[in-house]
Amino acid sequence: MTSFDVVVVGSGIVGLGHALAASDRGLSVAVVDRAAAIGGASVRNFGHLCFTPQSGPAREFALRSRPLWLRLEADAGVWMRESGTVVLARHDDELAVLRELAAQRGAESVFGVGEPDVVLFDATEVSERLPLADGTAVGGAHLPWDLQVNPRQAAAGLAAYLASRGVDFRYRTAVTAVRPGRVTTTRGPIHAGTVIVAVNHDIDQLYPKIAERDGIVRCGLDMLRVDAGLRAPLPAPVLTGWSLLRYGAFSSLPAAATLGERLRREYPLLAELDLNQMYTQLQDGSLIVGDTHYRGASVSVFQNENAFEQLLQLTSELFGVRRPRVLERWQGVYASGRADFLIDQPEPGVYLVAATTGIGMTTGLGLAEHVISTVCNFAIPSLTLKGTP
Repeated sequence: MTSFDVVVVGSGIVGLGHALAASDRGLSVAVVDRAAAIGGASVRNFGHLCFTPQSGPAREFALRSRPLWLRLEADAGVWMRESGTVVLARHDDELAVLRELAAQRGAESVFGVGEPDVVLFDATEVSERLPLADGTAVGGAHLPWDLQVNPRQAAAGLAAYLASRGVDFRYRTAVTAVRPGRVTTTRGPIHAGTVIVAVNHDIDQLYPKIAERDGIVRCGLDMLRVDAGLRAPLPAPVLTGWSLLRYGAFSSLPAAATLGERLRREYPLLAELDLNQMYTQLQDGSLIVGDTHYRGASVSVFQNENAFEQLLQLTSELFGVRRPRVLERWQGVYASGRADFLIDQPEPGVYLVAATTGIGMTTGLGLAEHVISTVCNFAIPSLTLKGTP
């Protein structure tokens, strides 16, 4: 029976983050996954590392994640855009939310020395930056500390980097049981000093009672990659008023309640889709467009074409272009719970960890750093994280 200091079950971004944190501490690490390659929520997303819109523990984990992502740009060859985020306001109540957050955050940023977290734009400044249809913007904001990665390359790049450092990856290997000091798999048992179970929504397959206790279900979403024919490239990921209802730093503000009431009243069909209208642009110029949300213990594999039609129509109207040409469609699935995160210890030396609100790419590396250093109490040796702002 092989033996490792840390065995990570699951090779999504949260699992890989734990492997990175453990490896940084000189621990021997194995990552076990039943799939043949990384293909879950860690690749089916926007690649938007939206650090600024987080609040509470998510903000703490975002703060820890940012320098780690920048380090991976240098050390692991992860493609990165340090462009921040542009938030488009098309109505005064959307601009009011941005103004409230700017006032709350003030002139100094906790992310580093330089620009504040939120830089307000007037309508002209937004229109100069984004290729919008005429008369679309009333204002907006720049969130300069946010980053963008290519979701199809980032997790795979991190995994390759970890493998080059000696982390043992065991794909196509299902875990059938976890006990203190032992992980039982379809390819034999593995001895583990510490076990990290980071299987996202599949936590109910190994620990159903904990999933039920915490209300963890699956959240499905509809996404597209399109050729939109924009007259100019996007300078950064783009959020809209619908996005302001989704992230804690925005949604907790008094102005967000007024915004939510109006959007639900004026656009009931979009509200029913639980829309987050946002865009990121990949290196080849194509746009990732999304997304909708629907939840359950399982999510149907059959996607309603109406969701895609709405996303395409919204994109056409926003940028003043013809119907975008669809290059790919897909369904994302991630864990959704009553809290933003699951951190549990069902047995000695066994930890269950998940981001349970769809912000794994943004917070996963910092979450892992927190668990390995604080919960598991593995001290880090003298180490300088590269790329700190």
